[in-house]
Amino acid sequence: MNYSTLYQRSIADRDGFWHEQAARIDWRRRFDQVCDHSNPPFARWFVGGLTNLCHNAVDRHVAHRADQPALIHVAPGLGTERSLSYGQLFVEVQRMAAVLQGLGVVKGDRVLIYMPMMLEAVIAMLATVRLGAIHSVVFSGFASQVLANRIDDAAPRVIITADAGSRGGQLMPCKPVLDEALSLANRLVQHVVVVNRGLWPITMNAPQDVDYAEARNEMMDAIVPCEWVESNHPSYTLYTSGTTGQPKAVQRDTGGYAVALATSMDQIYDGQAGESFFCTIDIAWAGGHGYVVYGPLIAGMASIVHEGLPTQPDAAIWWSLVEKHQVSVMLSVPSAIRELRQHDPECLQRHDLSSLKHLFLAGEAPDEPTSRWISAAIGKPVVDQYWQTETGWPVLAVARGVQADQALKPGSQGVPMVGYQVKLMNESTGQELTEPGQRGVLAIEGPLPPGCLQTVWRNNLRFTQAYWSSFPGRKTYNTFDWATRDEDGYYFILGRMDDVINVAGLRLSTREIEGALASHPGVAEAAVVGVSDDLHGQVPHAFVVPSDPLHITQQSDRIALAAELTQTVDRALGALARPASIHFVLALPRTRSGKLLRRVIQAVCEGRDAGDVSTMDNPAVLRQLQQAVKGEA
Repeated sequence: MNYSTLYQRSIADRDGFWHEQAARIDWRRRFDQVCDHSNPPFARWFVGGLTNLCHNAVDRHVAHRADQPALIHVAPGLGTERSLSYGQLFVEVQRMAAVLQGLGVVKGDRVLIYMPMMLEAVIAMLATVRLGAIHSVVFSGFASQVLANRIDDAAPRVIITADAGSRGGQLMPCKPVLDEALSLANRLVQHVVVVNRGLWPITMNAPQDVDYAEARNEMMDAIVPCEWVESNHPSYTLYTSGTTGQPKAVQRDTGGYAVALATSMDQIYDGQAGESFFCTIDIAWAGGHGYVVYGPLIAGMASIVHEGLPTQPDAAIWWSLVEKHQVSVMLSVPSAIRELRQHDPECLQRHDLSSLKHLFLAGEAPDEPTSRWISAAIGKPVVDQYWQTETGWPVLAVARGVQADQALKPGSQGVPMVGYQVKLMNESTGQELTEPGQRGVLAIEGPLPPGCLQTVWRNNLRFTQAYWSSFPGRKTYNTFDWATRDEDGYYFILGRMDDVINVAGLRLSTREIEGALASHPGVAEAAVVGVSDDLHGQVPHAFVVPSDPLHITQQSDRIALAAELTQTVDRALGALARPASIHFVLALPRTRSGKLLRRVIQAVCEGRDAGDVSTMDNPAVLRQLQQAVKGEA
């Protein structure tokens, strides 16, 4: 099938197209209306239909694939591997649901989950939606104050946590951090369910704390029917990464989300029932929600749940899992691939990857050299994608399940996926840009397709003002990302709108400067920020992670490489884009989901307080940045 034809139909015959896609999931009661867009920008999908996420992810598969693996948990740091079949998962989810029921959880209640990448975390998500409750997963590496802020906003009846998790060969406590967060929070939480793996000493606070093992033992034969909810009933809230100040939680529906994931698993990822899917993204992010948990399970696939880093115990761990579990599709993030690039490439060739059809990358725009490197290293096509926490599934991609020979373009995130009316808009005038090569703001005409955010949790005004008010007179969603489009309709993401710097009146994209730097073979990755300058307004400063740190141990080596990089930028973008300084570092500051923390880099360069760094993946990087600026100033 030609993908372009399918896409055009999804736009021209929106309701007819999505009516057909809705047949991919089970409905307790069929919907009365495909899309209600009578109150823009709000959209309600499959109005009146009754369904349940857990039923579609678990129950409906038991009759035909009860013995097939559903979840495969691997924790190299703990030396453990554990698998649950669909039949076993069906039983375990009901046990967890019975425990929550016994603690008073009913339809509409919130359950906050603060757990590492472990089977019980996935089971907790499924059990929550089974009851018609709303889960909110918070990354297990977040500090107590960040967690407390989310507790106050979500107002959960129950929190589910673990004693600790394993990451990079180190144990990371969860229950002690939660205890501190509860002391800081303004909300009273009735119960805390604790999954204790015996990894960290914890204190159980009666009567609030409940030992899950003991509670589960009382529910061994539990039968908990699914709570059938209207399609637009919220399934979960998820806080956008890097949030500071008042938390902002994306609210997702039930029916539209299930249909969108089922469609994407087939059309985009080419994932088939009985195969294995490996998403390396933590379940605390939208990627983990959709493609560790719900997407693969809705599709009847086995999903790998990896608790650890891509380089522990060595940089071959992912590929050993691909070989062992015959993984057919992988989804990861560019920052993880850049990390692998700094290790022995032999690790990527040690295992048989013949089962792997595709490697997809999402989360941020990868630099072209990184994409080319990993594709050559594993001998598989690498498909870049673009989507957001807010959209929940890809906006731009290549539909491998529809048109296997659809072209890939280096540096491009692909073409719009079904249902997304993507446009480029002039930042100032709000006019649509139609000529190839023009740079504009990536926008989506309403209504957003199924699976995207319904609103911001408990704040409809913030939803409309934050996403729909940028272009007066139009109900158009602003992604706040710069992009260009070529003559074939392929999009190239250039970076966030706040990643643009103004140098002597000329607006420059830091993403373009980073791309020029990363094209040099001596660069593993680069970050560029605009720093205040009395003469030019702002000037670009670059931080570079070298491909081989040993090659710049001497000052003369750093000076020589910096000169080469300056010439590279001059040739690619002109002298005005030349960085005022180039600092060499071992790592860049990122959030746990891999997004670059430019505000932190900029603050260091300008000698300001870096602000909230609680969401930073490795706080030690901040100290490295400060030392680099001080030592090379």
